[in-house]
Amino acid sequence: MQRIFNIFNTIFKKNTRFQEALIIGFLGFCSLLTIVITISILSVLSIDTLKFFSKVSPIEFLTSTQWTPLFYEKHYGIIPLLTGTLVTSLIAMIVAIPIGLTIAIYLSEYAPRKISLILKPILEILAAIPTVIYGFFALVFVTPLLQNIFPSIGTFNALSAGIVMGIMIIPYVTSLSEDSLRSLPSSLRESAYALGSTRLQAAFKVMLPAASSGIMFSVILAISRAIGETMIVAIAAGQQPRISINPLNSMETISTYIVQVSMGDVSQNTIEYQSIFAAGMMLFILTFLLNNISLYVKRKFVNRYE
Repeated sequence: MQRIFNIFNTIFKKNTRFQEALIIGFLGFCSLLTIVITISILSVLSIDTLKFFSKVSPIEFLTSTQWTPLFYEKHYGIIPLLTGTLVTSLIAMIVAIPIGLTIAIYLSEYAPRKISLILKPILEILAAIPTVIYGFFALVFVTPLLQNIFPSIGTFNALSAGIVMGIMIIPYVTSLSEDSLRSLPSSLRESAYALGSTRLQAAFKVMLPAASSGIMFSVILAISRAIGETMIVAIAAGQQPRISINPLNSMETISTYIVQVSMGDVSQNTIEYQSIFAAGMMLFILTFLLNNISLYVKRKFVNRYE
């Protein structure tokens, strides 16, 4: 065994071109694998989505205001689920963006290096906590607190789910924003100080605009994460599809409906079962558009301050 190892070691040492070609081939294979997986996911969604739309009009799906596939009188309008998804995601971003950016500015502009090295890993632990734990935290802790403020709020509501979801995605905003701020040349900060700016002015009027592309990228990535969240909204937001912008109401999101049907007694090859693929395709399109917007923003402004 040692002899075989020595032979391969000799080959790699003497033939560097072969080694580079092997590494390049492996990297290309990994890149191709991600494309194949994405195409496979899209193909699986497309097959049953087309079956669904062969029975339900796409116009009804996109414009109807009722979503009752599991009721006797069936309606297949995605707008109620889309409303619940957007309301909970908006609440999450209202929580995550200010807190996340404030922490990022503190870590990059104010905190000593030692404190930053301690706080950042602790903060990123939030992203590692299972989302089902966040869901129960929203249900048994956040909702009772909100009921003390809003007596009319129900046990299941969009507000508590959105707040906890915002807490969960704070690390996405903070980590990428802080990396963007640290990657800026120190000459920007020093120039601001030379012109008489305070540390606060330099942070918010010079460094923050200069890192805008990376910050916007982190925000859009966090939005994509919020839109696709399942367990928090399934546990805390409820399962009542409705068109409402009142966060005190119970709502159902697209991902919650998919979980509800896939874990239930709905038979395969039925229109009810195929509806989860149509809903999944809508979710895929939303996240796909957001990811492409983030890439466009990053490419458009990446050289703005270079």
